[in-house]
Amino acid sequence: MNWNTIRSGLVNTAVAAGLLAGVAGAANADDKKLKIYLSLSYSGNSWQSEAANIVKALAATPPYDKAIELKEVISGTDVQAQISAYESMISDGAAGIISFPVSPTGLNRAIRKGCDKGTLFFMYDGTVTEPCAYNVSYITAGFGENTAQALVNVLGGKGNIFLSRGVPGNSVDKRHTDGAMAIFKKYPGIKVIAEYYGMWSDQTTQSETAKALAAHPDVDGIWAQAGEDGAIKALLATGSKKLVPVVGENSNGFRLALANPAYQAAGFKGVSSGSPPATAGYAFKLMMEMLTKGRKLTTHNIEYPLPWVPAEGVKLCPGDRFENGCNTFPAGKVPDSFVTEVFEANLLPELSLVTALDGKPTPGMTIQPLPGEVTAAPDTPGINCQKCNGNGDIYALTKIKATVQP
Repeated sequence: MNWNTIRSGLVNTAVAAGLLAGVAGAANADDKKLKIYLSLSYSGNSWQSEAANIVKALAATPPYDKAIELKEVISGTDVQAQISAYESMISDGAAGIISFPVSPTGLNRAIRKGCDKGTLFFMYDGTVTEPCAYNVSYITAGFGENTAQALVNVLGGKGNIFLSRGVPGNSVDKRHTDGAMAIFKKYPGIKVIAEYYGMWSDQTTQSETAKALAAHPDVDGIWAQAGEDGAIKALLATGSKKLVPVVGENSNGFRLALANPAYQAAGFKGVSSGSPPATAGYAFKLMMEMLTKGRKLTTHNIEYPLPWVPAEGVKLCPGDRFENGCNTFPAGKVPDSFVTEVFEANLLPELSLVTALDGKPTPGMTIQPLPGEVTAAPDTPGINCQKCNGNGDIYALTKIKATVQP
């Protein structure tokens, strides 16, 4: 997707010229820094760590380092705990809150109170339905339906499958699963024989997949959200000479497995898609440009493009960045659980491996302005809007075609 093809957001094209001045003005106003909070709900996997590290690194990159005070709060998977965290941040005078929300609806009242007091809310990856909040996410780009169709195609429209889901109650898990089931239900030959929550964790996914395999060794394929590398390890741990297709997200270990000739010969096929931690950095920069008067958005729902790397598309990177079409690091360069989608040269040129792994700014880098235009996400009831009907077929395929007819 070309980020400059759809005009829906910014209309101030002087971002580049005004960015430094705006940040400097924010820093010099009464010699006080802007209070920015990073609010995580679920934490404990590589994706969440990388997303948080990206925000921390950008906040420490000039000129943001002189203009803002960033505080991180991890509230866990309880809705009330994140509500309480939001309320404390608002009371502390937060200028902006960038957040991975635990619920699409449960946080709305607290968000509304914050908006009324002048706090700017930007959600990344996960979404909320409160109209005053800004959602920056890829989930409406169709991970669930596209990966489900990829699995159906590989299986020829028939087979027993597992659903390895994420965190219950979260908009990401709901949208992914709804999209996947919209496809699977078209094919009577596809049977979901086990459904479990992997909590977006490789370790939990491996454990839960192992339990499912013990009960259902006749599985023919696995549809997995984040934690898919754990699903592969569970398959390998059975000692079976046969592997089954797996569609999943963007861990480095999963991409290496997709390109492994021995695994392919044993029946392993799939596609790597899903959630980019880079959405956190994109949301943060959008929020900062609004706070420093460099941007006005006319949409509250902004879509990040869906990564899509089939087995034949895996390409190893010789260096520390995604360059010249590479999209995976060699074994040993990063942990298997490392989520690859942290780089986006057009939006986040400031990022490097050190930002994702350690939360440190890239040496010598300064914040670069974002492109002028954004891509509006489609209205999706219960996901990013309340009183809306949705825009057409929200589960239309965008990355793959059905090679097996329902």
